Amino acid sequence: MIPPGLVISAPASGTGKTTLMLGLLAAFRAQGLAVQPFKCGPDYIDPAFHAAASGRASLNLDSWAMQPSQLASLIQAADGADLALAEGSMGLFDGVATVGETGTGASADIAALAGWPVVLVLDVSGQAQSAAATALGFATLRKDVALAGVVLNRVASPRHEALARAGMEAAGIRVLGALPRKASVALPERHLGLVQAEEQPRLAQILSEMADFVAAHVDLAALRAIAAQRPTANAGAVKISPPGNRVALARDAAFSFIYPHLLAGWRAAGAEILPFSPLADEAPDPSADACWLPGGYPELHAGRLAASTRFRSGLQSFAETRPVHGECGGYMAMGEGLVDASGVRHQMAGFFRLATSFEKRRMHLGYRLAELTSPIPGHRAGARLRGHEFHYASILEHNDAPLAQVVDAAGAAVPETGSSKSFDGGGRATGSFFHLIAEAT
Repeated sequence: MIPPGLVISAPASGTGKTTLMLGLLAAFRAQGLAVQPFKCGPDYIDPAFHAAASGRASLNLDSWAMQPSQLASLIQAADGADLALAEGSMGLFDGVATVGETGTGASADIAALAGWPVVLVLDVSGQAQSAAATALGFATLRKDVALAGVVLNRVASPRHEALARAGMEAAGIRVLGALPRKASVALPERHLGLVQAEEQPRLAQILSEMADFVAAHVDLAALRAIAAQRPTANAGAVKISPPGNRVALARDAAFSFIYPHLLAGWRAAGAEILPFSPLADEAPDPSADACWLPGGYPELHAGRLAASTRFRSGLQSFAETRPVHGECGGYMAMGEGLVDASGVRHQMAGFFRLATSFEKRRMHLGYRLAELTSPIPGHRAGARLRGHEFHYASILEHNDAPLAQVVDAAGAAVPETGSSKSFDGGGRATGSFFHLIAEAT
């Protein structure tokens, strides 16, 4: 049975959603509760923190990329938990202008679909009673989204908190907690978001501090009481095509951006995942029948990748007879060269005439709909895939056969079409800048 749930959201990015989310997960876990975390939208970093705080794998819920049946199936992963918590992305109603498979990608879509009330995190620094006007607008904008209350964040003093609470009371908005300013609970960031969970040696201590901080300033009992439960129609498991029966998966600090729901879907389809580390100069398992290089941070480890000759030669040998696919960072590592932030060019695997640079960063961000002109492992030519692109690389060279016709969420053509190359031994190398989330209808 699906447990009661809440969506932790905010008016904008940078207001404290992740601090509250991680603190709640760790605090409820310390109370002996089983809490199932989710992440709204295309994010591959936050779910690893959710898993560390809750002890349960966190899954992405994306209304633009996923069909209603897939969303319902993923929500059922909470079966057996005491509570479900879904962290929003950006602002509660922020999405794209056009509807995708289920919605616009807004966190509000997930709240409406699951029937989970929203806890709004409000940064009240620089204001007091005026914050209530923001909360009131969020409470009334969509009739199918229920606002349970607010948590005031970055409160400067008891007087500041009292004034902000007075404004909320006048507006009829419930205050569920008030977090004072505390820099020590902040997590370090870099250009794609938080520094990855696996790279933080103090993570357990930070999560414990967050749990104590949130438990001291948020009404946990009230949150459990207002979490709503709505019967969800039984959804059969949505089948996800794996890249192969035995999949060699690059997995280390340079290649870690792959969605948990995809790995779970591959395993559910009977695939065996065989991790290997390019940074440790490991080659893909020769017994695998497909290889997948996820995105990540190859730009931070370009020198080590260039020196990993066993990895590169093993990958090249593998691709002669079997398919290899790279996403974003994995795609860059399959190119000819990568220029790091200091301007030094490093040799990559050399499958494609692709060179990327981080010397002068340029942000590429947005949903992508791709129609494959060549097959990739697990998906035939002609398949339509939904995903997203998020990186800061400048493309210096790109002169290969395109992998797909790619458009953004508004239907405008995207010039980064990916690459495809076949080999005489029957293998194929493919790559793209977009990260796969789900198949499109």
